[in-house]
Amino acid sequence: MGDIKELEALDLAALLCSRVCHDIISPVGAIANGLEVLDEDNTEEMKTFALDLIRKSARQGSSKLQFARLAFGAAGAAGSEVDLADAEKVATSYMEGEKPELTWSAPRVLMGKNLVKLVLNLLLLATAAVPRGGRIDVVVEGEAAAPHFKLRASGPSARVPAAFERLVPGDLEGIEIDAQKVQGYYTGALARACGMTIASRLDGDDVVIDARPSS
Repeated sequence: MGDIKELEALDLAALLCSRVCHDIISPVGAIANGLEVLDEDNTEEMKTFALDLIRKSARQGSSKLQFARLAFGAAGAAGSEVDLADAEKVATSYMEGEKPELTWSAPRVLMGKNLVKLVLNLLLLATAAVPRGGRIDVVVEGEAAAPHFKLRASGPSARVPAAFERLVPGDLEGIEIDAQKVQGYYTGALARACGMTIASRLDGDDVVIDARPSS
């Protein structure tokens, strides 16, 4: 494996912005489509269809933005800790628009912002492990300052995401990072900043992702 190489701050910021835009462009586009339908055909049937589309897409867009604010942004910048219950709320809302179902088991405690970001980003990697849907179980154990995150992804054709091979460990040798690949790299960078080690393995037909203190 090559040496760990940190992206320049401006490059990382740009890639994460692209990542967020990629997530929200679909629901925003659907809202625009719904409004166009209302403009072109105002029959009762099409009006009902368009308003349902707009409502659903608005909820989805809001969920994705709230998730991104906590997973990538400076949410709660006034303090250094976030309530895990808030993380559960945004994760649950976000996953309603994804294929896998989510279960979340965690104490209601305040936890460092970067640790909260880490578990949410691990959830995104776990979602990538079951592209055809299934179930993701998130378990948070241990002390708030030194937690153990365990995520189990179960579903058809579950697989360890390729990001764990090089991007999560920070091996960028010969890799051109784009808005999709930045997810794995950013998750690994968060883990290193938190003094956490991430591992992923197959357990039967399931993918298990563990993150625990390095020491």
